[in-house]
Amino acid sequence: MEELERGLLMQPWVWLQLAENSLLAKASITKQGYALLISDLQQVWHEQADTLVVSQRAKELNKRLTAPPSAFLHHLEELLLPLFKDSAHQDAADPSHATFSCDRTAEALILRVQSELSGLPFNWQFHCTPASSSLVSQHLIRPLMGMSLALQCHGRELAALLRMKDLEIQGYQESGAVLSRSRLKTEPFEENSFLEQFMVEKLPEACTVGDGRPFATNLQSLYVAVTKQQIQAGQKHQGPGESQTSCSTSPRGADSRLLNQTEQPASSTPALSEPESEPMGASGPMQRPQLAKAKRKKPRGLFS
Repeated sequence: MEELERGLLMQPWVWLQLAENSLLAKASITKQGYALLISDLQQVWHEQADTLVVSQRAKELNKRLTAPPSAFLHHLEELLLPLFKDSAHQDAADPSHATFSCDRTAEALILRVQSELSGLPFNWQFHCTPASSSLVSQHLIRPLMGMSLALQCHGRELAALLRMKDLEIQGYQESGAVLSRSRLKTEPFEENSFLEQFMVEKLPEACTVGDGRPFATNLQSLYVAVTKQQIQAGQKHQGPGESQTSCSTSPRGADSRLLNQTEQPASSTPALSEPESEPMGASGPMQRPQLAKAKRKKPRGLFS
């Protein structure tokens, strides 16, 4: 089950819109079982089931169906695909394929699924209980802290690039160059003034969490990169937080470059593959982040 837990950690959170609820969720399904995390931003629920649990629950909920646990797991993966495939544009679960509903109490959350398998009715219930504090830390607190540090270092590098651009423009001006289009003229970048203005004008809108949809749709690539870094750090037996203590450890790598992908539409969420391949989550297989490095362009044509 360690492989299943690692697969769940590397899955991004996706935004789910059910008939009566909007939720954040992530899931991993393999031949050995499944793991599921669900949150409404008030609480986090979790279920992890092996093949024995899957087989027993299938007998209780589907007395007319007889199949090995791998068949039920494969079918569950196919049922979750429409929910996780394009979470940015979904309005509800696909009624022609499956019907999803959710019941919540203080002690549990049950995600119910109704579908068909081999021409017979198929029912399933994910029995989720409140997640432990260690799970919440592993899947939310530590990744969010790592993402915040990466974004902070990314901002610092952008500010340094702006200062270099100002020096470059100053060099042109001292050489006698004149801006040919006055509307393109900018003032030298002052980081403190910019931050003060951002706090007043942009921060209220930028930090609006809402139902979690902006986080799930715009920051998936960065979240996956940070969790991957945490797994690699754990494999190397590094101490807690060592891989994210300075700008030189993570943001200069994939984390920093992945920030360029944060405005991509969520339709880029990876799709699921067949269960015979490597372990994967219901939100799709891990895709290697694009690490294309932006080329600096000289301001040709701006000065005459």
